[in-house]
Amino acid sequence: MAEKTSHDDRPTVQVEGIGLTRPDRQGLEAVILDKVSFSAAKGRITAIVGPSGGGKSSLIRLINRLDDPTAGRILLDGVDIAGLDPLLLRRKVAMVLQRPFMFPGTLLHNLQRPLVYRKEPVPTAESPVVRRTLELARLTPDLLERDARSLSVGQQQRASLARAVITSPPILLLDEPTSALDRPTGDQLAAALQDICRQQEMAVILVTHDLRLAGRIADDLIYLEAGRIREAGPAAEVLAEPASAEFKRFLAEPEEKE
Repeated sequence: MAEKTSHDDRPTVQVEGIGLTRPDRQGLEAVILDKVSFSAAKGRITAIVGPSGGGKSSLIRLINRLDDPTAGRILLDGVDIAGLDPLLLRRKVAMVLQRPFMFPGTLLHNLQRPLVYRKEPVPTAESPVVRRTLELARLTPDLLERDARSLSVGQQQRASLARAVITSPPILLLDEPTSALDRPTGDQLAAALQDICRQQEMAVILVTHDLRLAGRIADDLIYLEAGRIREAGPAAEVLAEPASAEFKRFLAEPEEKE
């Protein structure tokens, strides 16, 4: 498996020997993840791809402690996240879910919500942080006073992205963010994601079934199947010259990626 490199001496996120098991319907321990290790560096996008049920979403849920592993550890800038308060951790590790959720109120209210939770000064519509976040998320200022739930699905997905990054967390996790979007709208979200990653120097970890998206924006790619990493490395190289039989089969069977 190709080793992933970082521009820094120490990656922002290190996943070391992660295992996850859960009881199945018969009460036996089912393996969800098995000895998963990788790193993700700031300013880079890591895409995790693989068939449904392979453990992709379970893996990123561990990184902001929506669940805890049964083996291994996850380090954030060298610190084991198991010892961090989950609420404080989630200020550093933001997550955008597959289906966008909008709080009641306007788009501006939604963008202000993370600051309200932190009991920090709430930015106005004219504030530089709001305007910069809108620009990065490919949203226009005239949407700020719109009811957030009246926005299109694509706008809501980008609004979720904007809300997640307005406080500049070092880590951004995304679970199938384009699955409900048509291709042009998905491309808009992808462009916004690239800008945010580069300009705010975030480590972005993206779960997606969309190999086209992964090929366009990912710096690094991980192929996860049956809870194990079968292939990993620079995205362009892995996609151009897959080495493992599992990934070659996945690429040849498009129905697996729907």
